[in-house]
Amino acid sequence: MLRPDELASRIDHTLLKPQASPADVERLCREAVEWRFCAVCVNPVYVPLAVRELAGTGIRVASVVGFPLGATTSLAKAVEAAEAVAAGAAEIDMVGPLGLLLGGDERAWAEHVRAVRRAIGPSAVLKVILETGLLDERLKRTAARLAVDEGAHFVKTSTGFGPGGATVEDVRLLAETVAGRARVKASGGIRTAEDALRLLEAGADRLGTSSGVAIVQAVASRS
Repeated sequence: MLRPDELASRIDHTLLKPQASPADVERLCREAVEWRFCAVCVNPVYVPLAVRELAGTGIRVASVVGFPLGATTSLAKAVEAAEAVAAGAAEIDMVGPLGLLLGGDERAWAEHVRAVRRAIGPSAVLKVILETGLLDERLKRTAARLAVDEGAHFVKTSTGFGPGGATVEDVRLLAETVAGRARVKASGGIRTAEDALRLLEAGADRLGTSSGVAIVQAVASRS
């Protein structure tokens, strides 16, 4: 079993609720420092605050783009992503245009990834959210391949706002599909240590969860 610190280093401590306040984000950052999470993931409006709170800690700031529907234009996503990176975000979690993918326009879906990849420059990490709960197996594989072809560092299961969430089966499928060309981030509905450990064992490299403190505490209590 992973040590608590090893598990924490693979968690994006996440707060994306629309009602999140500045005080909530400050608390999120304090928890990230205390437990040594890999990153905090916040909505774009809170990137500057999170960057200030985490300065000098080594904990990264991630932000979301086109979230949670993925239905904005590629230009809007590119501008949103560039602004977040300029404000200090080191990682971008973007949502692709699901309707276009479901409608068979793979080229247009890939263009959104390409636009964001170009906008954020070579140093920022790009994670592409597939929203696997809305895709069949063929489209999960297709989206994962397209994302990696366009420069994604991670393919990510879910926004947490769509149907379903991260599953062991989807993580295995994505890990098999990207085959080491990118990594897998599991997110959506990860609330227990058992959830977290199963997803990591299935091939996830990173976990996105708002339950990180409880998860790491549970693992620590077993040590």
